[in-house]
Amino acid sequence: MKPQRSLEIGTGLFVLLGFAALFFLTTQLPGSGLTVGGDAGYRVTARFDNIGDLKGGSPVSMAGVRIGRVESVSFDSSDYRAVVTLRIDPEFNRIPDDSDASIQTAGLLGGKYVGIGPGGSETFLKDGSQIEFTQSAIVLESLVNKFFANFASRGSDEDTAAKEGGQ
Repeated sequence: MKPQRSLEIGTGLFVLLGFAALFFLTTQLPGSGLTVGGDAGYRVTARFDNIGDLKGGSPVSMAGVRIGRVESVSFDSSDYRAVVTLRIDPEFNRIPDDSDASIQTAGLLGGKYVGIGPGGSETFLKDGSQIEFTQSAIVLESLVNKFFANFASRGSDEDTAAKEGGQ
């Protein structure tokens, strides 16, 4: 009777730990709205022409190190650009205010994140600052469309040249 009870308790603990791990991983997903760690840090905004599929909760990194997360994404109807609010962790408080922000892709089919490149200024970003130098996301579909449009127009130019040369 005793070994059966310890097996049941062990199984129950294993299932409970599995649910706890699943909950933790769910809170770490970009766009989940749930985060572990609270609202420490400072907010910085950046404006982009195109953000691709960047979502709230996506990482913000500098030199490959995660330094914060995307807090929110909104649209400014006065200049027709996306406004991305970044929450930078408090220990990264010496980022030059002339740094640039670009939207990067994690791997070939991975999610988007914001990469910050350091500037050379002696003053640093603080709560409420705006990153002026931005580079929008490279949208794979538009690159493919441009490639095929260029390929098609080159083919029609060759056809026209061949018809004119044969006459």
